[in-house]
Amino acid sequence: MQSLRLFLTPDRQADRVVPPSGPSAWLTTFTAGAMTFLAVFALALSLASGRLADRWADALAQTATVRISAPPDQMELQTNAVLAVLRTTPGIAEARALTDEEQKALLAPWFGPDLPLDALPLPRLVEVTEAPEGYDAEGLRQRLMAEAPGAVLDDHTRWRRPLAMAAARLNLLGSLSILLIGAAMAAMITLAANASLAANAQVIRVLRIVGAQDDYIAAAFVRRFTLRALIGSAAGAVAGIIGIALLPPVDEAGGFLTGLGFQGAGWLLPLVLPPIAAAVALIATRTAAFRKLRELP
Repeated sequence: MQSLRLFLTPDRQADRVVPPSGPSAWLTTFTAGAMTFLAVFALALSLASGRLADRWADALAQTATVRISAPPDQMELQTNAVLAVLRTTPGIAEARALTDEEQKALLAPWFGPDLPLDALPLPRLVEVTEAPEGYDAEGLRQRLMAEAPGAVLDDHTRWRRPLAMAAARLNLLGSLSILLIGAAMAAMITLAANASLAANAQVIRVLRIVGAQDDYIAAAFVRRFTLRALIGSAAGAVAGIIGIALLPPVDEAGGFLTGLGFQGAGWLLPLVLPPIAAAVALIATRTAAFRKLRELP
């Protein structure tokens, strides 16, 4: 209780126990700032990956594609048969065959804009829009097999499942990264606190001689190191927010950054990191202080 009261109500005499500057001071501040800066980017990456996967999954959830492979003289006949089946299938809101220009636009990013469609045996694609109530995919496949043997239904399940798995793994990776960053910060602050305690061993012995209790001495270290971590973490959080804000938008980056950043109230999430860093520093310093004080004669 005494250490908590001292932490909340600073004592100038107790603060003199901990040197205001030196290697332990800048190491604690720099470590908290650097780790918080990295944590901001790990948090942004985790949130952005989840948004990207959700956006892709939503785009694929209500659509399907029918691929028609047939000889040129039968392509139109099978396409009409597929469209007839789709239009009479419950749960299908719309079905249309893509034009040659639309198929060329889909292939342009891989083969260029001058792709000779007439010289290539490309399948015909039919775009299917699902109604809210959904449709029987297996039943539709059976009907297509009977009416148009060259037609294959792709309901995008094989695309949605990897996206969901990737989002879950990236979110887990982001969470693990933040935990590792917190553990590394705790380890560095513990080392800095131990070094400061060892450097002030003679001062601590004198304080004990004049009647200072270990709670009083430890609280001075806890307060100083916690404040250093809080200040450094706040600076790292601000730097991380600025760095995220300066990233180019998705349209300028060509989709490469996939919207890395925060949205709406998400910009407030990095502000939670400094109090967490201060709590980590408090626990790490208090544990290290009492362990070191027990070791000192």
